[in-house]
Amino acid sequence: MVVPPGTTGWPILGESMAMAMSGPQKFMSERMKNRSPEVFQTSLLGEKMAVFCGASGNKFLFSNETKVLTTWWPKSIKKALIFPSFTQSSFKDIAALKKGFMQEILKPEALKHYIPIMDSMARDHIESEWAPNKQVKISPLARHYTFSLACKLFMGIDDPHHVKKLADSFNELISGMFSVPLNFPGTAYYRACNAGKRVRQMLLDIIEQREKEISESYKKNEGHNYKDLLSRMLLAVDQDNDKLMNEMEVSNNIIGMLVASYDTTSTSVTFVLNFLAELPHIYEEVYKEQMEIAKSKGSEDQLSWEDIEKMKYSWNVAREALRLVPPAQGAFREAATDFTYGGFTIPKGWKTFWSVHTTHRNPNYFPEPDKFDPSRFDGSGPAPFTFVPFGGGPRMCPGKEYARLEILVYIHNIVTRFKLEKAVKDERIVFHSSPIPSHGVPVHLHPHKI
Repeated sequence: MVVPPGTTGWPILGESMAMAMSGPQKFMSERMKNRSPEVFQTSLLGEKMAVFCGASGNKFLFSNETKVLTTWWPKSIKKALIFPSFTQSSFKDIAALKKGFMQEILKPEALKHYIPIMDSMARDHIESEWAPNKQVKISPLARHYTFSLACKLFMGIDDPHHVKKLADSFNELISGMFSVPLNFPGTAYYRACNAGKRVRQMLLDIIEQREKEISESYKKNEGHNYKDLLSRMLLAVDQDNDKLMNEMEVSNNIIGMLVASYDTTSTSVTFVLNFLAELPHIYEEVYKEQMEIAKSKGSEDQLSWEDIEKMKYSWNVAREALRLVPPAQGAFREAATDFTYGGFTIPKGWKTFWSVHTTHRNPNYFPEPDKFDPSRFDGSGPAPFTFVPFGGGPRMCPGKEYARLEILVYIHNIVTRFKLEKAVKDERIVFHSSPIPSHGVPVHLHPHKI
């Protein structure tokens, strides 16, 4: 039996530090060159795993999701995120997807309902956080907006104090949960685990309060009109065993939705605007498209699904930003049985990983890979399995369309108000759970003349 070439690096640490120090793009490309361009062995987050490379590797993993692979997440991540009693369960068993909630809140009818809310919140956010200033930092503002929106849509919470308190702990959780799992004082992982405890307790408090509100409305025979995800979870019966979800299950699901909808989407928004500030000729084309939409509406009219569908060039720009600076790095699976790939055997129990960084800047798939070129997405776009910021196959990110709407709504509201100019050239990018601009992308704002 010949396993993929490679090394597991240092005990416990594996090669996690090496990837953090060099950056995932360099880490992947060097190992594809020196070990194998198809699949290589490494150790990340304390686990031995096989990294599948290129479009063929992506296709194999995406296509064999239910055959030789099963859903898996590192225990270290689950320990930081969810209640201890659930850490032996798979995310598949505790996710909202299992209960059908994710499909319900992400179906087209629901998404169309979200657009006016996204637009209204974006306008208020820009008026209060952007308009009074001559210079802003895009990254923290984008994170504030996306987290506030998630709290509103998923939990019906819009009190700024509650949102900020939850966001502070959630950001600490997110920034450390993908770090080397050394759980002692002073480490990022230790801080993430403590932040996770605070987040879970805050969510339990929110859940308890919502349960009281629902109970009171029934006692008064007032009925209820709760449309957010949290309330529907508390009211819905599990079809498998005909009982309500308990508070910890609801909390786990809400955390999963926040992770999926917040960190990656705010990163996407940040880097789309970063490129618009950096590339005036790209900005002008986006501005032209967005102003055509703005001029077709009254000043008080909100964006609609039809407006979003007209933003074709803007979405190509967003996708090119996702190619160059993908917000999510890839995903894990576990081998459910022995199987072979590329002439190597992957033993049962081994973990697997696919990464956006084996294709997104690969010149075999994208000529002049470092060039920002939205025309790559004209027509049928890139070759299958090469552009994978949302994954693929049965486990493709179900929030892809939600992210598209949120990104485009935010772009529309910024671009129709301001011309952006970067204040820091060649800003360094550091990697945590997602790429982080070292200075937060400060930009000078030049309001358009009305």
